[in-house]
Amino acid sequence: MGHISTVEVRYAETDQMGIAHHSNYAVWFEVARTDFIKAVGISYTDVEKEGIITPLTSLECKYKKAAFYEDQLQIHASLTKLSPVRLEFSYKVTRDGDLIATGKTTHGMVTKDLKPINVKKNIRKFTECSKMLWIKDNLTAQLELTALVDVGMSFY
Repeated sequence: MGHISTVEVRYAETDQMGIAHHSNYAVWFEVARTDFIKAVGISYTDVEKEGIITPLTSLECKYKKAAFYEDQLQIHASLTKLSPVRLEFSYKVTRDGDLIATGKTTHGMVTKDLKPINVKKNIRKFTECSKMLWIKDNLTAQLELTALVDVGMSFY
């Protein structure tokens, strides 16, 4: 499961040669990630009201080709790992199907005081995170926590 966001390379995002500056890829990853989360029906605002924040702990980007001013880029975002304490997203940046870059971000789950939190221990918080995706045996499947709770499955 994933989501595709489209961004246009703006003039301010380019260098003297008209090439998109490398620092913009992190911003584009964030755009795609937040669009993905909205698309699966989760509000970052609601999760934060529950006391969870998800700071970036790792960022990786591999550049394959240059992106230029006014290019229409598709940013493909997928949730590739979900645990009670960590999220990992993968990204592909394409232009008309041509691969421009790949990337990955890892996010911790912490309280607003930056203390690690195991969201599995709070069903409401884990429900929000679990709606996104669960990875098992390299197969992607959606997990609806409420359905599992309805059939009596325990997470402890």
